Amino acid sequence: MTPLPLARIAARPEPTPPSARVREIVAAGRALLATEGADALTMRRLGEQIGIRAASLYKHLPGKPALEAALVDTGLLEMGDVLHAVVDAASATEVVAALLAEYRRAALAAANLYRLTTSGRIDRGLLTPGLEDWAGEPFYRATGDPWVAQGLFAAAHGAVILEMDRAYADMSDLDATWRAIARAFTGLT
Repeated sequence: MTPLPLARIAARPEPTPPSARVREIVAAGRALLATEGADALTMRRLGEQIGIRAASLYKHLPGKPALEAALVDTGLLEMGDVLHAVVDAASATEVVAALLAEYRRAALAAANLYRLTTSGRIDRGLLTPGLEDWAGEPFYRATGDPWVAQGLFAAAHGAVILEMDRAYADMSDLDATWRAIARAFTGLT
């Protein structure tokens, strides 16, 4: 059996570097997303935030789907970076718990970006090729089994969405819930 965590497999995909103006637009979009959510993310509202007419935004981005894809790329890169780093530093006995703790922290810290990144409403053809697989690779590296990795991701995603939605009972000990998920997925391969 291969010792866990596994070494990195794929190289970090690098999106095409945007122009300074596109970086400004995406940063404004991210700020709007963070404060008001995905429904507020319109080209008109973004133009107001930047101080230009919405029609001028189309000179830099072909539309809202391109803006959303740029934000999803950002979310995937950030999540992938932190998850790969935590898996790189973890021991075999702690890797699942460390991965889950960082996943939860990162998702809750940027809840609206997380929701946009994982909502499935984005045209995946607009994303940087290979980025989704690379960002999800830490789950495989932590478990060594693709199906266990998918199960771990499903459990983590479901738990964090329920936490964001405040769907757990008020008396729930969410830290204990996350520890239970880690225990359930430790040593399964």
